[in-house]
Amino acid sequence: MKLVLISDTHRRHEELEVPVCDVLIHAGDFSRRGKQEELESFLGWFSRCPAREKVFVAGNHDFICERDPQLTRRLAHEAGVHYLDDEEVLVRGLRVWGSPVTPRFGGMAFNRERGADIRTHWDLIPEGLDVLVTHGPPKCLGDRTFLGAHVGCEDLLTRVKQVRPRLHVYGHIHESPGEQSLPDVPTRFLNVSNCHLHPFGIRPPVEVELDARS
Repeated sequence: MKLVLISDTHRRHEELEVPVCDVLIHAGDFSRRGKQEELESFLGWFSRCPAREKVFVAGNHDFICERDPQLTRRLAHEAGVHYLDDEEVLVRGLRVWGSPVTPRFGGMAFNRERGADIRTHWDLIPEGLDVLVTHGPPKCLGDRTFLGAHVGCEDLLTRVKQVRPRLHVYGHIHESPGEQSLPDVPTRFLNVSNCHLHPFGIRPPVEVELDARS
């Protein structure tokens, strides 16, 4: 089964060449300013992509999804795509869980304080997942900024080590794309951010083969 993974397109989704696939996943920040028209534009494009199933979470720029979750769900349903907000969906035999939450940084959407506040979200993540989709990275795995700071979430890393999904897909930190791994943890960690730091270019989608559990 082919999965195509994208994130942090920031209204540049039309520049991507999405290959035919079984599941297309967007890990948040489809917008720049989080307006309704940006959500509508993204969903129109997302629904036309050559994938049998489409799944997305919001990101810290996607204010409309936090401000009006009912509208977001209605528009996603009408577009025939799956929107996840601390919840799970079964797609083509794969258990996929998604969350938009990231540690607080300024006044962005879906921000939570580090520690007990954000752990209430991570504690919801179940065991036995095939794919975990979060907007932000875990600590020290694709989370290094251009200034050298590791800004990922330590509590998220702790939870992922406990539940051990097969894939953990995220973005948020544009300058740290790529796949990471940890000793004795079977999870593949993938920062799939498409946009480089402004005003640079855009990276192609990431393709992954993953079979449904027998």
